[in-house]
Amino acid sequence: MATTATNTPVTIVDAPSRGRFEARIGTTLTGFADYVRDGGVVHCPRVVVSRPFLGRGIGDRLARALLDDARRRGLRARPECPFVEQWIELHPEYRDLVAAGPEDSAAG
Repeated sequence: MATTATNTPVTIVDAPSRGRFEARIGTTLTGFADYVRDGGVVHCPRVVVSRPFLGRGIGDRLARALLDDARRRGLRARPECPFVEQWIELHPEYRDLVAAGPEDSAAG
């Protein structure tokens, strides 16, 4: 299987019709972060990076894009994926986005 050059930039795009942010190198899908927007909360059920692209910071970029988008939209985040939970713990500037409880799911 051919691999993409490591110096090719990763592009992160929102793919709302698929409910996810996608990471691509060229035309190759390298990973994605699923989301579900529900009222004032964005649920983050999983981040997936294809095995050949692990260790390149793609998951990091996907988590950041998802949470930056939530902030821009004025949404709270409910990380349901262990990767996103850990990522927020390592990036305290995003902790204010975490939805505290079920009441945060109310439409806003």
